[in-house]
Amino acid sequence: MSDQPPAESMRDMAAVAGPDGRLRCPWGLSAPEYVAYHDQEWGRPVRGEVAIFERLCLEGFQSGLSWLTILRKRENFRAAFAGFDPAAVAAFGDDDVARLMADAGIVRNRAKVNAVITNARAMLDLPDGLTDLVWKYAGEPAAAPRTLADVPSATPASKALSAELRRHGFTFTGPVTAYATMQACGIVNDHLAACFCRDQ
Repeated sequence: MSDQPPAESMRDMAAVAGPDGRLRCPWGLSAPEYVAYHDQEWGRPVRGEVAIFERLCLEGFQSGLSWLTILRKRENFRAAFAGFDPAAVAAFGDDDVARLMADAGIVRNRAKVNAVITNARAMLDLPDGLTDLVWKYAGEPAAAPRTLADVPSATPASKALSAELRRHGFTFTGPVTAYATMQACGIVNDHLAACFCRDQ
């Protein structure tokens, strides 16, 4: 799960009371950006081509980094990648790649930058769109995890989603990134059992 803090000591933690007294997933309390993201976005159903494409791209950029880094650069990413409009990004060329690689406001990783452009082009060729493709992997709700240790980093569904994305030409969408996208889009609900967001 890309949104967990790196400390292994937190793995066995259950929901923790925040400053307002409400119980939250422990990772959701370490910084103000995490609190807002946890409370208002993560695990809530998201639909729409731009919204899902943005989350898929940001999860790809997060690979190997802190999710907090990505959250803090999110507006810069949106500005750099034309609001994650797939048609606009698909039209990016060498000059755009050079511009992005010079943009200190984003993560300047050439492979990840190129993946966003490649994925935008692949997305435009999807017969039914990215929203339908991703949401068809929503299954029956699983039992609520009690601690962070109960939250998987990948599942059979995320492995299948990853494989289908690859078949359509997507890159940087391995099973862990696919699962993080499923979490971010509310396709799965991995808020802990005692977390106040669990049933919202």
